[in-house]
Order: sequence, then structure tokens, then C-alpha cells
Amino acid sequence: MDVEAADTDTLSPDQYAALADFRFRLRRFLAFSEAAAARVGLPPQQHQALLAIVGHRGRSPATVGLLADQLLIAPHSAAELVARMVEGGLLTKTRAAEDRRRSELAPTPRAEALLRTLTAAHLEELRGLAPALAGALAPMGR
Repeated sequence: MDVEAADTDTLSPDQYAALADFRFRLRRFLAFSEAAAARVGLPPQQHQALLAIVGHRGRSPATVGLLADQLLIAPHSAAELVARMVEGGLLTKTRAAEDRRRSELAPTPRAEALLRTLTAAHLEELRGLAPALAGALAPMGR
């Protein structure tokens, strides 16, 4: 959205308050997520990477490029992240059979177990947060 194109003359104080509340609740969720990952010994970015890989539903397996896109990071940063995760026993990286230049990523059983634990905690947190997020957005529709 072009910030300059936004019609700020029509925003009410309630809409600003709603946006501020929504952003606060999102930041609290992100803080929860980072703390939950830390409790199981994962840096937050590795948790996000595992979620992106396991949640990928494309026709081909997850790749470093997909991970870069999903995490909004540079491809070389994604490659470094993958290398750390392979070294840490969280991912396997194999050359694609049809294109040897591509590396396909898959979680290890250990990573899948960690992700199941984290996902259960996140879903519980989101169940409680969803009504508050919806409520915070309600004034924005006015």
C-alpha cells in the first residue's frame, strides 16, 4: 500500500487506536513465539524456517530459494541458515534429481518433534489471541 496514497483525513482516533492495539497484540505473539522456540533450544529464525519447510505445499520440495522468500531474507542468508540447521541435525539437504543445481530441504525426525511441540503451543496461544485480534481490527472496517 502506498502510504502517501492513504486517505489519512478520514481515519478516526478509534481506528488509530485499533491499529496500535493490533500491532501490539502481534508483537506480543511474536515475543511468545520467540520465547517458546528458545525454551526448546531453537533460535526463532530456525523455528520459522522449519515451519516454512514443513508447511510448504508446492509441487516440488522446499529449497533454499523458497526459504529465502518465506523468511524475507537474502538467498545467501538462507543458505547460511540451512547450513547451520543441517549441522545442527534439523534438516537434510539433497541435490534435486532433475536439477542438480537445486538443493531440496527436509526436516529430520528431531526437527519434526520440536516443531510438533512448538506448533501445539502456538495453536493454543492463537486460540486465545484470535478474538482479541478480530476485535482490534473491527474499528478499521468503519
